[in-house]
Amino acid sequence: MPNLAIVGYGKMGRMIDQLAPEYGFTVSARLDVGRDEPLKGTDVAVEFSMPASVVGNVARVAAQRVPIVVGTTGWSEHLAEVKSIIEQNDSALIWSPNFSVGVNVFTRLVATAARLLKDEKEYGAWAWEIHHITKKDAPSGTLLKLLGEMQAAGFNRPISQSSSRAGAHPGTHEIGFDSAADTITLRHSARSREGFARGALKAAQWIIGRKGFYEFSDVLFGG
Repeated sequence: MPNLAIVGYGKMGRMIDQLAPEYGFTVSARLDVGRDEPLKGTDVAVEFSMPASVVGNVARVAAQRVPIVVGTTGWSEHLAEVKSIIEQNDSALIWSPNFSVGVNVFTRLVATAARLLKDEKEYGAWAWEIHHITKKDAPSGTLLKLLGEMQAAGFNRPISQSSSRAGAHPGTHEIGFDSAADTITLRHSARSREGFARGALKAAQWIIGRKGFYEFSDVLFGG
């Protein structure tokens, strides 16, 4: 059984710990503030921490040439720096604003709808999301990814954006297109954090033995 290090031992880290044996992993290290266990013998790491910690965590793991799956969001301004760290250490990394399989399929559906409507000028668009009150980034990384995919598909008209933070909601993302004639609404709702943990563990299985910088869509759909 390959050895898994969990970097960041909050709610997501503990859920990954619980589910890891289903994916054939032995959890050999758990790292967090005040909890520093050695990475020796680690085959892969999964990181769910805080945005400010991502670069340092990646640097530490990559220095051991251990591939890493990064599920933390809100650090995209450091993407070039993180890519450089992976290249310099000849290591591997998978990142995604959302490791839910369903969200990644949803993203492709949104991109397809945007492409089909890009030349239909009568359709305006909106993008909305809600998460629990403790989520640090707003808009979410997933919403930003959806907006980027819509623009990449050629939908260049303004897209109204909004974010809500309330209660313990695990996450809902909605994309809509509206005209005088009709409305098209696409929505993904997460029921719990479990889908994110399972996606990250699926990515951890895939990245072992690879080198380079990947997104979760490479795991699911090829790249």
